[in-house]
Amino acid sequence: MPDLIPTIETARLILRPWREEDRGPFATMNADPEVRRFFPTVLSRSEADAFFDMLVGWQCDDLTFAAVERKGEGLIGMAGLAEVGDEKPPAPAVEIGWRLVRAAWGHGYATEAAKGWLDYGFGKLRLDEIVSFAVPANARSRAVMERIGMTRDPDGDFDHPAIPEGSPLRRHVLYRLKRKDFLKREDFRE
Repeated sequence: MPDLIPTIETARLILRPWREEDRGPFATMNADPEVRRFFPTVLSRSEADAFFDMLVGWQCDDLTFAAVERKGEGLIGMAGLAEVGDEKPPAPAVEIGWRLVRAAWGHGYATEAAKGWLDYGFGKLRLDEIVSFAVPANARSRAVMERIGMTRDPDGDFDHPAIPEGSPLRRHVLYRLKRKDFLKREDFRE
């Protein structure tokens, strides 16, 4: 497997390239209806495998969603940075995102992983801005966005082009964080 993305270590986590042994736990996470609550469907094993293979292929780039491992305990999800596709209104932009197994919710892991990727994106990559977006009802993800210093941009809210019209999952709220604002934070380490 390609292995060019960085390994980022935080206090409790290792954000790292994917390994073949992650394939099964990744599929299990994406088959959980609660984890996929704000997505149109859960993923079948073949869909999860195809998504996993795509993520592995992206490991040759600085921008990807990588494995999130709790130190000494194994895979608990994914997090990272990715280019926003041209079909989505915030494009061109770089987004930050995360997805964790349900057992990892409520422990601050998403926030910790996101801060690790923000350090990398604003520090090493010197990005000017990072965005994130979610379904308005996704209070957990929106809370993470706010905890990592992102600000809601109501003028940037959009209807996700991959979600059918009429779906309660179509509307997305947009959050932004500028590099200059991130650099003002005490916990930033360049």
